[in-house]
Amino acid sequence: MLDHYRTQLTRIPFGIAVLASLLVLFMPASGVPSAPPGTDKVVHFALFAVLAATGRFAGFPTAKLLAALVGYAAVSEVLQGVLPIGRSCELADGLVDVAGAVTGLAVAMLLRKISGASSR
Repeated sequence: MLDHYRTQLTRIPFGIAVLASLLVLFMPASGVPSAPPGTDKVVHFALFAVLAATGRFAGFPTAKLLAALVGYAAVSEVLQGVLPIGRSCELADGLVDVAGAVTGLAVAMLLRKISGASSR
């Protein structure tokens, strides 16, 4: 019975990461703070790394999670270009999103491996 609640609790960080990504990716250009060039790439990378890591810790299968995040990266970039929010669609941002997702999955797998080895 406690496993059910533990599983539900592990999804909260993923839900928060999804909400944060929606806010960051679809905020109108007027609300985006000015920053040095390249900062947006760091934000994209970190955002998708957190989505991937929290998704794995929430128990989503790696292949399905990665496919969903690649799709989300593509759709979010297209929407940034077509929605009237003053944002642009950039292939580089999409590629950085995917790199962040792959890195987040790798970090999650490494942490699980380390924690599994230390709990023996």
